Amino acid sequence: MPELPEVEVVRRGLDQWVAGRTIASAEVLHPRAVRRNVGDLPDQLKGRTVLSAERRGKYLWLPLYEGPAGHVDPVTGEPVVAADALLAHLGMSGQLLMVDPSTPAEKHLRVRVAFTDGGPDMRFVDQRTFGHLLVAPMARLRRPVPEPITHIAADPLEEAFDDAAFATRLRLRRTGIKRALLDQSLISGVGNIYADEALWRARLHWARPTENLTRPVIATLLSGVREVMTEALGQGGTSFDSLYVNVNGESGYFDRSLAVYGRRDEPCPRCGTPVIREAFMNRSSYSCPKCQPRPRNARP
Repeated sequence: MPELPEVEVVRRGLDQWVAGRTIASAEVLHPRAVRRNVGDLPDQLKGRTVLSAERRGKYLWLPLYEGPAGHVDPVTGEPVVAADALLAHLGMSGQLLMVDPSTPAEKHLRVRVAFTDGGPDMRFVDQRTFGHLLVAPMARLRRPVPEPITHIAADPLEEAFDDAAFATRLRLRRTGIKRALLDQSLISGVGNIYADEALWRARLHWARPTENLTRPVIATLLSGVREVMTEALGQGGTSFDSLYVNVNGESGYFDRSLAVYGRRDEPCPRCGTPVIREAFMNRSSYSCPKCQPRPRNARP
């Protein structure tokens, strides 16, 4: 599943292509892609202007404005505030692509959005159809987000992320550190890949109990999370197959820089000890047994 860096790469690409453009029409080619939407998606989108592309954690949204392009209300002169947005979750294999309108439909095309300027369409392609699109009202918070994702915590690259509050809540979790990192109500955007990579950088085993972590150790962990995500962003994210691509259909190449994830029996880049794989929540955890020794009081 795409994690924060992959979704942010897509967001940046979308923002360049759709901000300020007005939607001419939308076509739903597979009902499962809009299964959570209330109402008729094409009717909800027609004539709306996209203000920008935004993200929190693994969610993307396009704030929608009624009327022509412009970020300032023509009557009041105040900045436009979107009442609702097109919210997207890519699921396991979702892709948001910007494609010339004359290009034939992709094999797993689910939703197509055309714009009044005749420029590139936005197409939602999803082989496994676990992702979805929906129009949702915006919640009036300090940083407005669509109402369906108000329970999602700020991600570590947001200005709204509070390191001290995260440390306090983390120590109250009484669970294993990796399980906590994957809890999107505590910290969003971190998935299996970047959790393993951040824990390796912080020299922490994934089963280390959260209640025993000191604030300096948590600070080191957050630094590792931010470092690995920032580096992944610079390389276009991590692509293990053709299912994750950016809006131009290009793959990321951060997988070449991974230290432990998916590298069982390969030497640790830091000490040379073979990387091990352990079962974790019906998935896998990769770590260096020397740099990240398993604690005696490990939590699942």
